[in-house]
Amino acid sequence: MPNSDVEAPKKLSENLFPVVGIGASAGGLEAFKQLLRAIPENSGLAYILVQHLDPFHESILSEILQKVTKIPVSEITDNVKVEPDHIYIIPSNKMLVATDGILKLDQRLPKPQKNMPIDVFFSSLAEVHQDHAIGVVLSGTGTDGTLGLKAIKDHGGLTFAQELESAAYDGMPLSAISANIVDFILPPDKMPAKLLELGRSFNEVSNDIDSKDKEKENIFKQILLLLRQQRGIDFTYYKQTTIRRRIIRRMVMNKIDDIRNYSTLLKENKKEQDSLYQDLLIPVTSFFRDTQTFDNLCETTFPTLVQNKSLANPIRMWVAGCSTGQEAYSMAMCICEFLGDNLKNVKIQLFATDVSEIAVAKARSGNYLKSEMEGVSDKRLKEFFDKMDGSYQLKKSIRDMCVFAPHNFLKDAPFARMDFISCRNVLIYMEPYLQKKAISTFHYALNDKGYLLLGKSETTGSDSELFTPVNKHEKLYIRKNSSRSLMSFLPEKVSRTVAQTEKNIQAKENKKEDFQKNADDLLLSKYSPAGVVVNDQFDIVQFRGSTGPYLEPSPGKPTFKVVEMARKPLTFELRNLLHKSKKSGQPSTKENIPVNDGKRWVTIEVIPLPNTIEPHYLILFKDTVKPVNTNSSSQKESSEAKISDEHLRIEQ
Repeated sequence: MPNSDVEAPKKLSENLFPVVGIGASAGGLEAFKQLLRAIPENSGLAYILVQHLDPFHESILSEILQKVTKIPVSEITDNVKVEPDHIYIIPSNKMLVATDGILKLDQRLPKPQKNMPIDVFFSSLAEVHQDHAIGVVLSGTGTDGTLGLKAIKDHGGLTFAQELESAAYDGMPLSAISANIVDFILPPDKMPAKLLELGRSFNEVSNDIDSKDKEKENIFKQILLLLRQQRGIDFTYYKQTTIRRRIIRRMVMNKIDDIRNYSTLLKENKKEQDSLYQDLLIPVTSFFRDTQTFDNLCETTFPTLVQNKSLANPIRMWVAGCSTGQEAYSMAMCICEFLGDNLKNVKIQLFATDVSEIAVAKARSGNYLKSEMEGVSDKRLKEFFDKMDGSYQLKKSIRDMCVFAPHNFLKDAPFARMDFISCRNVLIYMEPYLQKKAISTFHYALNDKGYLLLGKSETTGSDSELFTPVNKHEKLYIRKNSSRSLMSFLPEKVSRTVAQTEKNIQAKENKKEDFQKNADDLLLSKYSPAGVVVNDQFDIVQFRGSTGPYLEPSPGKPTFKVVEMARKPLTFELRNLLHKSKKSGQPSTKENIPVNDGKRWVTIEVIPLPNTIEPHYLILFKDTVKPVNTNSSSQKESSEAKISDEHLRIEQ
């Protein structure tokens, strides 16, 4: 088996035809025959058969299957280029992987290691052929194929499983179906017709969406706008080829060949909105993905992290884009193993976030099917998991280390004072300026000399002033001190384009206006007080309204500390209010603070924000009317009623 922990990322195939991986074990021969008999000679697809074979038994499968089809059937030799209308068979005692449209062979794993050739091949097929990959699991015992089908589905491909009643042994198809990752459940002889139907639909829909038709382009943008309004995620700035492929996939699944009809379905069907949204999030994860990465963390990074850490000074870690939680729990298990008996002397705060509430809910439960436990050694399974009915759950001690929450690191207030951030295989789906924004956010969230771990195909880009590579192969970086602005935002030109696009689209929608909502929006935009949101360290993470009269950049090194940015007459009161609210957890207010020699009067209100993972505070600035002085000394005579601004300021 190839060492997936150290090899370079596989190259994407340039082949534009679908490649069908077909896996089977016990009882698979008859299923293979039924499927191959139903394949037409000119389907335009390539078929690769993977079967569990005795490593010491010479396979004659290609000779047997050639008798039931006119399509060329051949046993794979190393470095075979995949071609359409061909059937390929894995030889005995070999593992099969795909890379750049080429099939490669490697030695089968020696016992007692698990032999999962279908998972291995399907996973590489998914990585290389993306949405052109199709996975089929036929008769067999065990769970081989389930993880591979998940990888194919996560990369935008299609998944099939044999109908249980037609399978001689239903273990493998049942495992895949139970994992809720199978698109179509059919008997083998019905699969080729469905494959051809799907292939035609993909071509028709792809041509339709790529047709440069302005009306269809506008509808495509409407779909993204609808998701933004309903889910709060703007997919406009994700890689559009990936987004369009996912939309095409949903159209094909719904047997819709016109994007206008699909847009109508989305507006009317919340369930389809959920399905498309989940497809676009691309939840690719597993336990101890790339084990060499975790080994290197234990050897080189964790020893530095634990220095000077204690129960009073915790290790703070953030797994961004945690999906269903396997990455975060893998980190927790690794650091527990590293600390050993010293674990009781160190506090660990591990935050794990994702934009998908469904994924976060599953992560919180810490409950996983047997098919999802690939990558967990028997030793770790025994030490860190409790066996449930048909599943495994992380022990409470590990679950208590991890705080899971829905969070969008591209727009939500970021965490702060982190020692370590892991964000693997999330940035690859974003356009470069979104990647840059994410890197700046992580730089802001990390302590000086904090660590950032990215995926194998990701880098910090041109931001050499923010991070220094520690291990380029493992994509581990260390934070540098930088005087550059801590937070980056979308360019003004891009923001204007988005706003104009939304305005144009919404103007064409003939919907009844909600006058009450419009009135509320107008009041909020025109009459709400200016303010800022600050984190637990009183760093500004968001500006609201025009704050110029109350805040200004301080001379010298740039800072986002609100107390340092506050105009001098407000500094003292603002600091007191913040510390008061931080200590009590309650809102605090100071009214009528004189500014500009009493020519203006300002009220400051500090409000702790509820339901946030990390403490955040909303600071509001309100201009108020000059207070009326009621001091008895000012009421002796009407001529003395007016007190000087200087005297009022002293009294205040």
